[in-house]
Amino acid sequence: MSYYPLTSIPDYYGIDALLTEEHKLIRQSIRDWVESFVMPQIDQAAQNHTDLPGLMRELGKIGALGPYIPVEYGGSGLDQISYGLIMQELERGDSAVRSAASVQSSLVMFPINEFGSEEQKRKYLPKLAAGEMIGSFGLTEPNHGSDPGSMETYFKDMGDHYLLNGAKMWITNSPLCDIAVVWAKNEEGKVQGLIVERGMEGFTTPETHNKWSLRASKTGELVFNDVKVPKENLLPGVTGLKGPLSCLNSARYGISWGVIGAAIDCYCTAVQYSKERKQFGKPIGSYQLQQKKLAEFVTEITKAQLLCLQLGTLKNDHKATPAQISMAKRNNVKMAIDIARESRQILGGMGIMGEFPMMRHAANLESVITYEGTHDVHLLITGLDITGINAF
Repeated sequence: MSYYPLTSIPDYYGIDALLTEEHKLIRQSIRDWVESFVMPQIDQAAQNHTDLPGLMRELGKIGALGPYIPVEYGGSGLDQISYGLIMQELERGDSAVRSAASVQSSLVMFPINEFGSEEQKRKYLPKLAAGEMIGSFGLTEPNHGSDPGSMETYFKDMGDHYLLNGAKMWITNSPLCDIAVVWAKNEEGKVQGLIVERGMEGFTTPETHNKWSLRASKTGELVFNDVKVPKENLLPGVTGLKGPLSCLNSARYGISWGVIGAAIDCYCTAVQYSKERKQFGKPIGSYQLQQKKLAEFVTEITKAQLLCLQLGTLKNDHKATPAQISMAKRNNVKMAIDIARESRQILGGMGIMGEFPMMRHAANLESVITYEGTHDVHLLITGLDITGINAF
């Protein structure tokens, strides 16, 4: 019995009619890959706290890494709706898979493409796009999460190189990364980005263990102890928090699409189970309380789909604001985690078993609702936007 019934993926408002044939082809190709590569092994990986072997190269093969990066630098030159659909399908498999692609795309490739030199673009982007090189993003610190402006990581100009000191925490793929895009303060206290390469003396990446969430993803720290960084590794195109925050906007946009995939996986499983599971002589889907839950699920998924589609249209036109992206990230992650929890109840005791995706998605989404801006911080971003008053 399959609990990943693709034929029941909801399109309640005929949104597919608004997509191009290329959009649908891209979505289907990623969906097929998730079915063949992710689904057969994701439960075991999550249970065992191990990542999927060869994941980044596989993501590179299917064009899921930096899909909006120009073709000349190894990307596919796709639009933002295509990127969103890719994230949706990846997260239907698991948030860890989407996180790996999201970090590589939005937090590593995006800043190099936007703010890097021509030499940096040609050196790093093609290998990152192919998954031959793994990147991580260093912004959050042990003492500074929602307040990146207070970061303590800093670098000094030593004449022929920079000397970097500090630490970053909660970093996806840090134990695996070949490079890290690190945001640190210069001697004037201004934030700039540096590309730090594995093998540079004093650069270590200790792994974070004992997670209950994103267990199929490697998480760790980036530690810098008098790391000598060549001057050509400074991102020349930006100074200040605009740099890392623009990366986060891209990542948050991808998350807003991605979590729809997690919600869809839970919804589809709950619909099928409710039709097949019988209690008191009839399917549980015939009872009003279960139909109420399912009707609410598809309503919330549909609202999230429409929100993302319009946001993608705005982003394609370079009109999407950070506050609009925050609204979508906050709304859609809350939608997905609520559906994961409520759909687990439809399955009763079976909902806690690894054969079904609810508990895994719910645990993963506990991280997603916190990273790339917490649920509460995104609410304050919206509040600032509509009142003009900073409540931070």
